[in-house]
Amino acid sequence: MHPMVKPALRRGWRDLHTMQFGMTPAHALTLGPVDTATGSFLDLLDGTRGLELLREEGRRMDLPDGHVDRLVRRLSRAGLLDDSRGGGPDADALREKREVLDRLRPDLAALTLTTSEPGEALGRLAARGSMRVQVRGAGRVGAVLAALLSGAGVGEVDVRDVGRVEPWDVAPGGLPAEAVGDRRDETARRVARRAAPDRPPPRTVRSPLGEAAPGFGLVVLAPRDDVAVHAPDPSAAEPLLASGTPHLHAGVVEGTGVVGPLVLPGETSCAGCLQEDRTDRDPTWPRLAAQWRSGRQRRVGACELTLATTVASLAAAHALAFLDGGVPSSAGARWEVSAPGLHWHARPVRAHPACPCGAADGGKEEHISADEGSHETMAAHGPSEGSRRKAGTKRPAGTWRAHV
Repeated sequence: MHPMVKPALRRGWRDLHTMQFGMTPAHALTLGPVDTATGSFLDLLDGTRGLELLREEGRRMDLPDGHVDRLVRRLSRAGLLDDSRGGGPDADALREKREVLDRLRPDLAALTLTTSEPGEALGRLAARGSMRVQVRGAGRVGAVLAALLSGAGVGEVDVRDVGRVEPWDVAPGGLPAEAVGDRRDETARRVARRAAPDRPPPRTVRSPLGEAAPGFGLVVLAPRDDVAVHAPDPSAAEPLLASGTPHLHAGVVEGTGVVGPLVLPGETSCAGCLQEDRTDRDPTWPRLAAQWRSGRQRRVGACELTLATTVASLAAAHALAFLDGGVPSSAGARWEVSAPGLHWHARPVRAHPACPCGAADGGKEEHISADEGSHETMAAHGPSEGSRRKAGTKRPAGTWRAHV
């Protein structure tokens, strides 16, 4: 192990004997009491020295025997330490790709804040390279979302859609203006490949839009049709449920952005549960949904550029949280934001007993979200009443895995 204090957390002295790591309440914690020699020794935890060399440095600084090991253990338990050589073989391979890793360093720094084991962050980042995600829909939301996932290190991002690029599909970070008239899906795939830190070769995936997606760890449904965003057709996701493929809904409808639910087949609520619940609350819902879906007039929906980009970003963040091993708060809920107030709020989507997905019978509807983690404080000689660090929550062993 070559320990290093996580560089993503800024340090500062609260007083002569107490050091604070991190600025924000979500991640900040305090260490104390800290003497001058220990404070100076912390600067040596930069990932360039192994434990034996750190012990020698501690002896030179007249630190008590065992002090270095105790300090390293406490910092590690508090989630403050990373390992500059940890993460396993995939992480070692990523370190060899210096230019790729440099592109991903901000992402790596962010992952260190939500992981606790030294080397775990780089291991997760490297694992993204072997993952496969499919985005269904290449409009202002889907194309940007695909580029974000690819840019964050997901190894393969396939995009499915029909038709050709229209002028109103163009968005910064998404489909470019020069692609108007080109095939929408092929253009979106090129955009995703260009965004990748380590550009993968082109790959053709032949599964039609309505079929299952074998081998994909996650499918994101980001339709351009605003009716499909507001009232997702359960039949469109039936192959995904049948194959056990996790999928996330996202999109914009009439000035409202939607992210969720994240569907873990058989465990969390799905589009069918949403439809059944709406029918329970409003008996006219099936009639309205049928009318909306039967409309064939050509129209351009209300999909304001910054709102679409915001939805794409939040959906990508939820997707990455799942791919990295967590259960984001979109599992069993739809996050919505509407103009002009732009206040995000979550609408629960309960597993419905009338839905054939089975989530109401055997699912685990209550998941711990990544923003409801446990808090922890740490002092040099035990817990203290100081600043608190929020730890990211992992999926329990035996539950959903992102990589199929």
